Amino acid sequence: MNLLAIETSTEACSVALHHAGRVIERSELAPRRHAELVLPMADALLAEAGLRRRHLDAIAVGRGPGAFTGVRLAVSLAQGMALGLDLPVIPVSSLTALALDAPDNGAAVLSVIDARMGEVYACCYRREGAVVVALDEERVCAPENVQLPGGGAWNVIGSGWKTYAHVLAETLPEPRWVDAERYPQARAVAILAAAEFNAGRVLPPEQALPLYLRDKVALTLVEQRAGRG
Repeated sequence: MNLLAIETSTEACSVALHHAGRVIERSELAPRRHAELVLPMADALLAEAGLRRRHLDAIAVGRGPGAFTGVRLAVSLAQGMALGLDLPVIPVSSLTALALDAPDNGAAVLSVIDARMGEVYACCYRREGAVVVALDEERVCAPENVQLPGGGAWNVIGSGWKTYAHVLAETLPEPRWVDAERYPQARAVAILAAAEFNAGRVLPPEQALPLYLRDKVALTLVEQRAGRG
């Protein structure tokens, strides 16, 4: 399986290639440079693996939530590449990809991204082998409204903790582990998408939609086509 993954929903721009049972990645913390970096990163990974785009079996994409422009860029690129190569797309939640980078220490995971405007994107997960499973729904809310389902120990990962730790700490139990400097990465998107691909859970490009959680500010490929119709 050769799977290319794109993740640009936050300040981090990353691309990963799942090839021959391993994942290689390019990642850079580069706000406002995603459009400039993402395709050269993809080409560099393919060259490193000795592959061409025609050798790919699927395109994976971090579908958000996150910055509107970053989410739209990743989904549009994934759709465009998949259409041109006649490949399926595998959308992966950016919150889920972030949660996968928390340690496997027996604790559940709160994945939380700074959503600006006094809010966070948040979801809780538990580890199941090589993947994570959501314990509640992805949401955008004020940090004081974040709740943890059930009891037990918790890990916290993501920029939402960096910005709103003083608020979150008032309502949440003390975390076992915290990394407030971590952003969703294409490597995690590729790992999660590989499991979906092996299970046959793939989509045609026009059905691979972004997840904004807030009101939409840009048209997806399927919405553009509907408008032309």
